[in-house]
Amino acid sequence: MTITEADDQSLSRPQRRLLRRIYNGRSVPIVADGRPFLTYKEASQYLQSLADDARDSVYAEMKGKAKRASES
Repeated sequence: MTITEADDQSLSRPQRRLLRRIYNGRSVPIVADGRPFLTYKEASQYLQSLADDARDSVYAEMKGKAKRASES
């Protein structure tokens, strides 16, 4: 299944682009909000299921953990 822009309507374009970079070829999941995410699809579907405030919080957590993982 191809992910289209309509599927990602609740995420901004910069958010979608960063998530794609974070999850491209990932072999170790990022744990955010107590759940492991290994693929872009898993992460974006979960973020879309959240309310706006919670979505921003979990997105920031994913972004922060991906940054720390890349610095290691």
